[in-house]
Amino acid sequence: MTLDELCINSIRALSIDAIQKANSGHPGLPLGAAPMAYTLWTRHLQHDPRSPKWPNRDRFVLSGGHGSMLLYSLLYLTGYDVTLDDLRSFRQWGSITPGHPEYGPTPGVETTTGPLGQGFATAVGMAMAEAHLAARFNRPDHEIVDHRTYVLATDGDMMEGVASEAASLAGHLRLGKLICLYDDNSISLGGSTSLSFSEKTDDRFAAYGWQVITVDDGNDVDAIDRALAAAREDTIRPSLICVRTVIGYGSPAKAGSSESHGSPLGAEEVKATKRALGLPDDTPFSVPDDALQAFRRAVAAGAAARTRWEERFQIWRSAHRDLAALWDQAHEHGLPDGWSSGIPTFGPADAAATRASGGKVLNAIAPHYPSLIGGSADLNPSTNTALNGLGDLLPPDMRSDMEGLVGGVLGYEGRNVHWGVREHAMAAAANGIALHGGLRPFVATFFNFYDYLKPALRLSALMELPVLYVFTHDSIALGEDGPTHQPIEQLAALRATPNVVTIRPADASEVAEAWKVACERLDGPTALVLSRQKVPYIDRTRAASADALRRGAYVLWEASSGPPAVVLIASGSEVHLAAGARTILEDGGIATRVVSMPSFELFDEQPEDYRRSVLPRDIPRLAVEAASPLGWHRYVGEDGDVIAMHRFGASAPAERLLQEFGFTAEHIAERARALVRG
Repeated sequence: MTLDELCINSIRALSIDAIQKANSGHPGLPLGAAPMAYTLWTRHLQHDPRSPKWPNRDRFVLSGGHGSMLLYSLLYLTGYDVTLDDLRSFRQWGSITPGHPEYGPTPGVETTTGPLGQGFATAVGMAMAEAHLAARFNRPDHEIVDHRTYVLATDGDMMEGVASEAASLAGHLRLGKLICLYDDNSISLGGSTSLSFSEKTDDRFAAYGWQVITVDDGNDVDAIDRALAAAREDTIRPSLICVRTVIGYGSPAKAGSSESHGSPLGAEEVKATKRALGLPDDTPFSVPDDALQAFRRAVAAGAAARTRWEERFQIWRSAHRDLAALWDQAHEHGLPDGWSSGIPTFGPADAAATRASGGKVLNAIAPHYPSLIGGSADLNPSTNTALNGLGDLLPPDMRSDMEGLVGGVLGYEGRNVHWGVREHAMAAAANGIALHGGLRPFVATFFNFYDYLKPALRLSALMELPVLYVFTHDSIALGEDGPTHQPIEQLAALRATPNVVTIRPADASEVAEAWKVACERLDGPTALVLSRQKVPYIDRTRAASADALRRGAYVLWEASSGPPAVVLIASGSEVHLAAGARTILEDGGIATRVVSMPSFELFDEQPEDYRRSVLPRDIPRLAVEAASPLGWHRYVGEDGDVIAMHRFGASAPAERLLQEFGFTAEHIAERARALVRG
């Protein structure tokens, strides 16, 4: 057995041992894909196991996250801070080797994967970040950003729509430093892929603008090595390397079968597999010394590569001090001094849709926040999320006279990303940009299309990534486009997602404060939910300051005399309707408080005494929001009331819809009177 074979079989053995001990897991991928992973990690991957956050490392994404033991075995073998005991604790409580890779607890894991296709699309975002940062920071003879993004994808990844969206974008952007190893084994969990998948994947990727290379034998290390070298030589096209493998390779009873995909081999089959691979079958979790020594060369090699880079970096830093200051700020994950200094103070002339106010605030922030980068899913004219004059992230040799350019300058240094109608890939790639480091991504679309990107937003939250989400056209008041475009259940879904802060501001002043809160929040995604229709300006000389938005809810208008007899609570565009109802009620002798509640999450973080002061328990409460009522009852109590949407909307002018569904000052006042009467 050659040393290469011994090393590859050591990956295989560790993987099936851990899966068998856990009595849970997916042995098929590690057994079949071990040779390609070994070749990449020992001959091509630029990484330092002792410094896993080194900025210029290559990124490796295991998109088929169910094969996590392949990655954990590699991390242990090459010298990361992952031990044999960690492998023995695979899939157990508190372990750093969970069933699917999770970003954060495990050194060397670049992103959380498992939902198929997500890792592939996230890798596209990492490659975008590399291209952008290289264009901004590299100078002749001073290349400090020069690394690649590798992804190992499966048949299942290739079937997912998000991978197709992302592959199309990567080809369009000519991300030549993105390389995908495709574990082409023709088996999925349910059986042969021919049951559901007969396309020519290589032709599809070629049509996207990718270089496509085929390796017919997944055990041929030299052929895989040559393919990777060819992929690295093409700096214009991303590369797909189709590697024909056998799922569950080495298992006498289960190789080539879907039976090896998602269940342990069984104790006897583990022994039989080891014997077939030429390994001892009596000692689990044992690694031959020759193999471990070969893998551990990565420690010295990685340290040497990082040291060489650090020497180049110091030369670059001395020659480009202004750029170095920008680099430091971007990679320290903070906010630059003066980042919010350009945000305008809004007045009576600024009665506008909150999407329009949001665009003004975004463009006031962007020049002072150089790391901010993003765009919309082909909706800039509607979401108002173009960064004016800051360039378009596109290959520099594309036509510069194209309609729709925002910054007027083409190049990877542009900060406007034209995502196209690819909501899912947009959000997943934004995760990759955030994970890469050095950039703060934002994305935008209509709120109803949150459904298209939800899986990626969920991973933003799971990984605690500070991705900024801008959702406009936030309710039935978008009008004639009808129920296909009118969000009803989306607010409830966002609010139900852990670690997401959702903010629905009521006017331009709240929009400005919402953007401040969103930018300051660095430990999870923040969603700004903005209106299509114009909303009135709230006179802050007579109402409370919008600064209180950061508390989630606040008393906007107090009862004019004495304690309130009823509390009206609303968010977003319904706040001004509550204000109108307050006037009616007060004219009728009912003292009324209006509470603006732009964010459940921020309010829930407040001390109990503050929450009680805003929403006293002994006063009837009525909530108003043009969306699902789910979640509001905990704020109005058992004896309170909610005016909300209990069905999908309709196609009609916005004012008619609001009237038909009860979102009028008169109807709110009527329901409030009923509460007061008891």
